[in-house]
Amino acid sequence: QVQLVESGGGSVQAGGSLRLSCAASGRAFSSYVMGWFRQVPGKEREFVAAISGSGGMAYAADSVKGRFTISRNNLRNTVYLQMGSLKSEDTGVYYCAAYSRSWPPPRHSSEYDYWGQGTQVTVSS
Repeated sequence: QVQLVESGGGSVQAGGSLRLSCAASGRAFSSYVMGWFRQVPGKEREFVAAISGSGGMAYAADSVKGRFTISRNNLRNTVYLQMGSLKSEDTGVYYCAAYSRSWPPPRHSSEYDYWGQGTQVTVSS
């Protein structure tokens, strides 16, 4: 069992930056692939980025590639999403998720095993 708690969301102007954090509790954090998703009302949860258990491999969606960076600190049981050059279309609730099987990470939210409660990111133009 893994419990995930996101933080760091907020309101920012277009072009700005935010860093999201996701703190995990439970066993064997480093054994999980960790992902970030986002969701806006009326749409499916969208894959943003994922990182392997060791942190050695990472993958980001085309829509955020070059602007967002995922990282993790296994000593602190925390995964991060550094977001830069934010656009209004980045607005949504951001969720972190844990995937218990091996790399590569799935892009569909139904494949992930544990979820946080989400944190709101609002980008104004």
